[in-house]
Amino acid sequence: MSLEENMPCKRKAKTAVKTALATAVDYLARQAHSEKKLREKLERKGFSGEEIDAAIARLVEHRYLNDAELCAEQFMYLYNERRSSVRQICAKLIQRGFDHDLVWSVVPHDTFEREVEVAERILAMKHKPTDTAQKMMANLYQKGFSIDVSHSAVRHFTETAEA
Repeated sequence: MSLEENMPCKRKAKTAVKTALATAVDYLARQAHSEKKLREKLERKGFSGEEIDAAIARLVEHRYLNDAELCAEQFMYLYNERRSSVRQICAKLIQRGFDHDLVWSVVPHDTFEREVEVAERILAMKHKPTDTAQKMMANLYQKGFSIDVSHSAVRHFTETAEA
């Protein structure tokens, strides 16, 4: 009798090798991912391109993976959070693996008022109305706000403080 045959069943258990599909489902169960990011994670795990393609095709077919819906959901979440400029939100989503055109397709047409409101909020958290306009404008530019939005926000921020 060999040593393995004498061992209890618990110790003899072989580790099962997960498929790309099972690994992808595990990733998606923990957090939603874009197709690109999910593909990158599976490649890092060492799965073949064919196996990854098959897993992603199956997930798309069964609607577990839908970049258009996920991109729109994440954009609206960040947009309604009112902490970032539209440009910052779009950059963040592109970093998360969404296509540039897809990201910009979910941006509402008229965002000017919302952008001014968010920019003013950022100014109120970081600046005093007596700070130089140039300093405030530079801060807003760094955060991705347009020149028009930045001018409006700085003007309104300083005017309301004077009143």
